[in-house]
Amino acid sequence: MATSALTVDVWSDIACPWCYVGKRRLEAALKRFAHAGSVSVRWHSFELDPSAPPSRNDGVSHAARLAQKYGMSLQQAQARIQQLTQVAKGDGLTMAFDRVQPANTFDAHRVLHLAASKGVGVQNAVKERLMRGYFTEGALVSDPAVLARLAGEAGLDGAEVADVLASDAFAADVRADEEQARALGIHGVPFFVLGQKYALSGAQPADVVLRALNDAWAARSETSAAEGAVCGPDGC
Repeated sequence: MATSALTVDVWSDIACPWCYVGKRRLEAALKRFAHAGSVSVRWHSFELDPSAPPSRNDGVSHAARLAQKYGMSLQQAQARIQQLTQVAKGDGLTMAFDRVQPANTFDAHRVLHLAASKGVGVQNAVKERLMRGYFTEGALVSDPAVLARLAGEAGLDGAEVADVLASDAFAADVRADEEQARALGIHGVPFFVLGQKYALSGAQPADVVLRALNDAWAARSETSAAEGAVCGPDGC
C-alpha cells in the first residue's frame, strides 16, 4: 500500500450544510485527481454552536429559527433554505430541512475521533453517515443510541460507541481540534488545509478544489488560500 503523500485536513461540523456540500465537492475533485490514491483525508472537529442544547423540541420550524437568529423575514429564510437545497441537489445531496433536528454535536465529534482511531477510511464513512442522518433523515445526532446506530451502520462497533459516549473518551481530542482551529484563525467551516500550508475556505466548486490539490501536490511548500461559502457562528 502506498504511503500517503498528501494529507487534507478538514475542519467541519455535522450540523453544517456547506460542510456536507464541501465534502461532496472534495470527493468529486479527488475522483479527477491523478494522485488520489496517495491522498489521506482527515476530519477535524468544529462546533458551530458549542452552547447548543442536546435537542430543541420547541416545534419551531427551521425557517422560523433561521429568521429569528439572523434577523430576516420568514420569506427570506425560506428562500435561503430553498436555494441551499437546490445547491445541495446539484451536488447529489438531499437536504430535508423540514426534518432536521437541531442538536449539540460534541458527542458526534467524539464518535468521529473514535472512528479516526480505526483508520481514515472508517472515519470518512462515519462522517458521511452522520451527515446523511442529520440532513436527510432527521436523525438526532446528540442521542447516544442514534449515534451508536448510525456509526454501527458505517463500520464501527455499536457497543464500543456506546461505551465511549458513556465516558469522556475523546473529549480532549475534540477540544484539541477546536484549539488548533483557533490557532489557525478558522472562523467558518468547511476549512481545508492541503499539505502543510495550502488552504481553502468554504465549499469551493470541485474545479477549484482540484486545482488546489494539484497545486498542493506540486508545490506543498508554497502558501496560498481561496475563500468560498462557509458556515460560521453568524450564519451559513
